[in-house]
Amino acid sequence: MEIIKQLFKHYFYLIIVFFIGRLSLFIWQFDRFSQVNESYWLSFIYGLKMDTILALALLFPMLFLLTLSPKFISKLVDKLIAYYYLFILMLVVYVESATFPFFAQYDVRPNYLFVEYLEHIQEVSAMLIADYKLALLFTFVAMFVVAKRYLKNIKGRFLSSFELSYVKRVALLLPLLLIFVIGIRSSFGHRPANISDALYSSNRVLNEVTKNSLYSVLYAVYANKYESNVKGYGSMPIDDAIDRVKQRLNIQSNHLDYIFNRTVKTNFPQKKPKNLVIFIQESVGAQFVESIGGEAGITPNFNKLSKEGLLFTDAYSNGTRSIRGLAGLVAGNFSVPGKGVLKRNKSQQDFFTMASLLKAHHYETVFLYGGESRFDNMKSWFSGNGFDRIIEQTDFIDPQYVGSWGVSDEDLVVRSNQEFRQYHKNNQKFAAVMFSTSNHAPFDYPEDKIELIKDAPVKSVKNAIKYADHAIGRFIELARQEDYYKDTIFVIVADHDVRVYGDDLVPVNRFHIPALILGEGVTPEKYEKIATQADILATSLDLIGIDKLNYPIQGHSIFSDKKQNIALMQFNDYYALRQDNKVAVIRPGKEALTFIYRDENLNPIEHDINLEQDALAFILTLDHLYNNNLHQ
Repeated sequence: MEIIKQLFKHYFYLIIVFFIGRLSLFIWQFDRFSQVNESYWLSFIYGLKMDTILALALLFPMLFLLTLSPKFISKLVDKLIAYYYLFILMLVVYVESATFPFFAQYDVRPNYLFVEYLEHIQEVSAMLIADYKLALLFTFVAMFVVAKRYLKNIKGRFLSSFELSYVKRVALLLPLLLIFVIGIRSSFGHRPANISDALYSSNRVLNEVTKNSLYSVLYAVYANKYESNVKGYGSMPIDDAIDRVKQRLNIQSNHLDYIFNRTVKTNFPQKKPKNLVIFIQESVGAQFVESIGGEAGITPNFNKLSKEGLLFTDAYSNGTRSIRGLAGLVAGNFSVPGKGVLKRNKSQQDFFTMASLLKAHHYETVFLYGGESRFDNMKSWFSGNGFDRIIEQTDFIDPQYVGSWGVSDEDLVVRSNQEFRQYHKNNQKFAAVMFSTSNHAPFDYPEDKIELIKDAPVKSVKNAIKYADHAIGRFIELARQEDYYKDTIFVIVADHDVRVYGDDLVPVNRFHIPALILGEGVTPEKYEKIATQADILATSLDLIGIDKLNYPIQGHSIFSDKKQNIALMQFNDYYALRQDNKVAVIRPGKEALTFIYRDENLNPIEHDINLEQDALAFILTLDHLYNNNLHQ
């Protein structure tokens, strides 16, 4: 029948586009999964399931229009279906083409980040034009060619389907609907198939090849619709989950309402508590920092300063996004499932931060950022949770350099130094968070400030990081000339690595970040155990010397005997709980796995049920904290 023929033909067109995209990705990334134990050819079988789910879902409107529309509006319906399908086809071609630059940037197929960045079209457009000109050109050429081909025979394409009598077309709806439902469900089990069905391998890259990009984006949007969706990870009574997390973190809290809130005594009591400055570096991984095992020549200032302060040699980020790192370093919490707390409704007010904590101790607090603070909803979150002032791009007068993401890091440190000098002059204690912008594509920075790295493109990650390091050196140089320096604890720490690559389900080595605490009275030493961003915040607060602090930080000062050798890392919708060198990885819709972290890779071992259950407990507890406003 003509209706079946048309539906199958248009299903087949979509499958061909998906297949070409998967085959290209398969060939491009083949070296990264060619040695897996599983058959990598299964990627195309499982991938076809993902493609079929999406293709049939997209064809659903066509099914109803072809079977239920009366013949007298057939010409109108013909045009409606034709242009609807053209839109779908263009969307699929666009997303499949965009997969390759996205994969090059984030090492995954497009996900929720693909949609989130549409909120910041100005910054993202500058990055795309600067770094992905050829990819954009290829995408638009591909869309043009496919559209031209489809439009060539678009007129009257579906009219012959209406030659069948209306009664027969309606009768045809039920069996076709059954086929569509079976195909979209793609499972006879209790639950329909979903994105987890693509995760058949222990090799993360092969799983990414198996996925479907548009499905991945839409599924991520669905999963984030209510800000989090933890059901797929597993279940556990919430009281048991909380007890497990408390035990694993070694946190004893008797607060009636707030799970982690406790009183912490300082190990460095001061008659006059010190100021606190946390200088957060955008996208600087340990791989670029020689003093903690990275490449030489990129961060000379950090390397020099690391000999003068407390150096964390094994510190780890919460996740792979700035909002995850900011939450860890400013609020002391791990990554909540789903959207980051900076962008969530319930965390825009009355959410614990270092500012809300220090306000009771008469500190003035300020967030300084060289770009537009509306990015990632930072302005709303910082101002709503205790920060007295927000200084952003529009507040800089005659900056020396302005790039795609804002004023230069050197402009930021000069302005910050001026602010801190004025606070000291006014005899006002202060706590500040500075956030750099240089290391972000298209890597705009004043090139005459550094000696460019040999064989690296001028606008590259390495040179951007070297400039950011120059700004670090300039900041400490300026601060040491001021009276406030002796009264201040300085923290230099990254939010996350620049690009989290790796074949492991969670590439743990790419969560390794630089962290350093400086200040008069800080004894130069190396802390070589595992530390999280929450631990770094707790250590910083310990060093400023307030006798007793009440806070819910999900970590400990490294000077506390309660400190544990533990880290929790989020990679997309995967979580890795690391205790010493044993790592449990938990994934939605799949069984948890246990690994030994050795030689910067995850090596499979027998299940550690207790560690895997604790990983689940963290996810459920973090979700519970947010949903019940317990971050105090």
